[in-house]
Amino acid sequence: MAPWVGTELSALNPLRAVWFTLAAAFLLTLLLQLVPSSLLPGCAVFQDLIRYGKTKHGGPPRPAACQAFDVPKRYFSHFYIISVLWNGFLLWSLTQSLFLGAPFPNWLHGLLRILGAAQFRGGELALSAFLVLAFLWLHSLRRLFECVYVSVFSNAVIHIVQYCFGLVYYVLVGLTVLSQVPMDGRNAYVIGKNLLMQARWFHILGMIMFIWSSVHQYKCHVILGNLRKNKAGVVIHCNHRIPFGDWFEYVSSPNYLAELMIYISMAVTFGFHNLTWWLVVTYVFFSQALSAFLSHKFYKSKFVSYPKHRKAFLPFLF
Repeated sequence: MAPWVGTELSALNPLRAVWFTLAAAFLLTLLLQLVPSSLLPGCAVFQDLIRYGKTKHGGPPRPAACQAFDVPKRYFSHFYIISVLWNGFLLWSLTQSLFLGAPFPNWLHGLLRILGAAQFRGGELALSAFLVLAFLWLHSLRRLFECVYVSVFSNAVIHIVQYCFGLVYYVLVGLTVLSQVPMDGRNAYVIGKNLLMQARWFHILGMIMFIWSSVHQYKCHVILGNLRKNKAGVVIHCNHRIPFGDWFEYVSSPNYLAELMIYISMAVTFGFHNLTWWLVVTYVFFSQALSAFLSHKFYKSKFVSYPKHRKAFLPFLF
């Protein structure tokens, strides 16, 4: 067994525990959705918590009490506003530490220690965390742009619990990245004292994968937005139609698949071996698979002519 494996598995710190728990919860939820409904008792509240947008129409009838907790789906943009601001601040703090030698604020350093960031002078490369945090910020900035200028939101809703979870998620994921930075006290530790000398082949591969996945996710969101616009770009309706083109030829929710690929590109940028980030990827896999599965069921129930060769999430597999 490689030395880093034993080190990584020796401590299930708070961050790893959170991501492991989330991944397990969404795996269990996905498995429950795969079981025939006749074998399990229905729970309207549970279904309301895992569905959002169009997929709420595919579940059991929603009690009036559930509808009292509805939040417009267009509030998705709030997630990315928070992410751009918060993770922009974290990226700025890391940049100050790496290039100017400025220590992290006491409160931020204390928070990272509580979450399980270790004081060490080896292992993870500071450049890896810097690039991943930059990728996360750029991803959030693009998604905010898409929410404002590309996507066309109907009157679809999400649950207030989902809304709050989304706000917390982007704060937590940024802290997760920052916690992977090698630390020397309150300062980021750079092996060799030169950040650019840390550049490795997997940084280049991760960057290429990130750009490739981001381009495809943008294309998919443009395709979805254009379904509700005329050729002049004017919104003419908010109905659901069958999307075609790009990765839609293979799966019903290629935007969710691209999201997974973006997070995998970050795992590659970390050098493949970062257990904490692979737990994040595992959570993203099961959460996106669940959303894709519910969307796939919605499309198949609504459109008789829906392409039969399309899978829900993974081309040719699922």
